[in-house]
Amino acid sequence: MMEARRILTPQQRGRAAEESAASFLLEQGYQIIARNYRTRLGEIDLIARENGYLVFIEVRSRRHEGLGLPQETVDKSKQNRLRRLARQYLADHQQFEALCRFDVVGVLIDLYGTIHSMELIRDAF
Repeated sequence: MMEARRILTPQQRGRAAEESAASFLLEQGYQIIARNYRTRLGEIDLIARENGYLVFIEVRSRRHEGLGLPQETVDKSKQNRLRRLARQYLADHQQFEALCRFDVVGVLIDLYGTIHSMELIRDAF
């Protein structure tokens, strides 16, 4: 008898996508230094070091490509919010001289949490 697969909530899928993205980035040589950095302005999913850069990483996920790729959802408003959050992080951690960039990881993940694709966009904006 086949075991029924459990459908994940959107929040669970988002966490699974973020965990998978973090593992993927570690394999790519990134050193994760913070997860879910939160302030009153919002949240940065992952912060890492890679090749001398402090990298602020936005992880976006979707169930399918029907409405476009997940990485395409990082619009100007989201980019501006991430820039403000990054400035706050740099001030909080006194990292005023750090070389910084913003990366985006797009993840296609189905209702059951299976990852179908993952794309890393370095220096996305």
